[in-house]
Amino acid sequence: MAESRFWNVFKGKPIIGMIHLSGRNPVQRALDELDIYEEQGLDGAIIENYHGSVGDVSDALKEIGKRRYLLSIGVNILPNEFDEAFKLAGEYKAEFIQLDHVAGSYTSGTLKYESYRKFREEFSDVAVLGGVWPKYYIPVKGSNLEKDLKDGTERADAIVVTGKATGSETPLDKIMKFRETIGKHPLVVGAGTNPDNISEQLRIADGVIVGSCFKAGGDTSLPVEKHLVERFMKEARK
Repeated sequence: MAESRFWNVFKGKPIIGMIHLSGRNPVQRALDELDIYEEQGLDGAIIENYHGSVGDVSDALKEIGKRRYLLSIGVNILPNEFDEAFKLAGEYKAEFIQLDHVAGSYTSGTLKYESYRKFREEFSDVAVLGGVWPKYYIPVKGSNLEKDLKDGTERADAIVVTGKATGSETPLDKIMKFRETIGKHPLVVGAGTNPDNISEQLRIADGVIVGSCFKAGGDTSLPVEKHLVERFMKEARK
């Protein structure tokens, strides 16, 4: 099996910070938050339209491209808009994208696989971090987690595991189940990581995506606070 493109982007066990694009000037806030992430030694950052628009993502990526960040930059266009994410990654030289899900069938729909496959082939240098049975998605009756995870490993360079909601801790037994099922394929915890659980999570997973715990009260609309990132990274380095 060829080595995952995840390892072309990241070394070690990466800490990837979220940029939610909130506030009156979301682009400037994104740049300020990236400065904090880089200063504190994070490995990557995802520019996401969680509070902003696709236009905000594009504008932020354009400004980021004018600067020299050591961070690996990724893109996430909600909800699961892989076409937009791939296009923006290609246009602005982002190294990876994140998707809510890459496998499984849900009450809200499923991945349009043939279209996804074509985009993945076209943007072959872009790594994909994709979820299976993720937060906010309900698998349809009769779904099989093991099968969906197997499909996921064939469609994404890393599998993202989450709990029930943004900021909610991902259950350790779910992380372990995913690890047991996908073997050595890269596994990233995508929600609810904090200074108290980062150590046990990184013993199992290959990386984490962090956002809420960098903000006062876990409020995603607020700006990233340096002291919260500093505290988290102190524990992560242990």
